[in-house]
Amino acid sequence: MKTVIKIVLALIIVGLSYLVYESIMTPVRFDQAKNLRYDAVVQKLKDIRDIERFFRAGNKRYTANWDSLVAFARIGQIPVIKMVADPTDTTFSRSITDTIGFISVYDSLFGKRQNFRIEDISIVPGSNGQKFEIHAGKIDKGGMFADVYEVLAHNNSILAGLDEQLVRNLNKVREDIDKYPGLKIGSMVEVTTDGNWE
Repeated sequence: MKTVIKIVLALIIVGLSYLVYESIMTPVRFDQAKNLRYDAVVQKLKDIRDIERFFRAGNKRYTANWDSLVAFARIGQIPVIKMVADPTDTTFSRSITDTIGFISVYDSLFGKRQNFRIEDISIVPGSNGQKFEIHAGKIDKGGMFADVYEVLAHNNSILAGLDEQLVRNLNKVREDIDKYPGLKIGSMVEVTTDGNWE
């Protein structure tokens, strides 16, 4: 009888130890997966910011259309500018710029990346095909109109398939301090192209 009790107690101890271990490791594994996904989303948001910057330079506005952004990244060109000191300026404070050629936006930004697919720029990594939310327009800032854009990826998309309760907890923490529950660049109310992770 004592042996049976010892075996039952040993099994209970092993079971409780496993539950304690899992309660510690579940948030740790969640944070590791979250950080990996966040890194991939941040890189994609930086890529989108670069394309939007070149798009605005060429079109005098930002775009909220993925097809336009992808087409521009594929076929758009940016000037290569040479800057030299003005030979008539003895103070060496002025310079002369000269366009010496053009380079493709795609080659400039992504030419050295292996297996990069511009067609997937709108897809949130880890989201099972969900797209970034994108907006563009103009806002009035002290009587001056400024071009703005915003690209957002909600935690529900970024962290799809991970522990739902931990995702809800993370969203609640961000909402409680009036912060967007996910990653984003730009703003539709401020003139900025910064990311909310920077």
